[in-house]
Amino acid sequence: MTSFESTVQAHPLQAPSSVLAWEAVVQVSPRQDLGISPAGERFIIPIVGGQFAGQIDGHVLRGRVLPGGADRQLLRPDGIKELDALYEMQHDDGTVLTIHNRVTIDTPVDGPRYAFSQVKVIAPEGPHAWLNRRVFVGTLHGMPAEQQAVLIRVWMLR
Repeated sequence: MTSFESTVQAHPLQAPSSVLAWEAVVQVSPRQDLGISPAGERFIIPIVGGQFAGQIDGHVLRGRVLPGGADRQLLRPDGIKELDALYEMQHDDGTVLTIHNRVTIDTPVDGPRYAFSQVKVIAPEGPHAWLNRRVFVGTLHGMPAEQQAVLIRVWMLR
């Protein structure tokens, strides 16, 4: 047995699990074209509001998405879309959470759509500070065009 194999066997496989933390309906304005760069075609989508709600480990998460954020998008030459959204969510208790959501979207012709994200939460000290110490992942779902919104679901890894 090699050193690598013995090291791996000494640490049992423990796959992460996840639990739904919150769901958000994020309202957006129409996409604005920012032009083509060497990395691909660039867009920005202003975030104008919305709502979020969830409950995890006894913590209730509920409030509104604040206007003023934006989703910067890059459509790469290989067809992959990268989204980099930065916005704030205000909890019903007044606490403002900063959300940095980085999404990778692949829509292959011969397979299912892939749209998953890494979600970073920055919370002030206080009752929501625990969010700073967890890893979150998410999904992104488009809504009908007339709603001008997206549905974001966020899971906490355990």
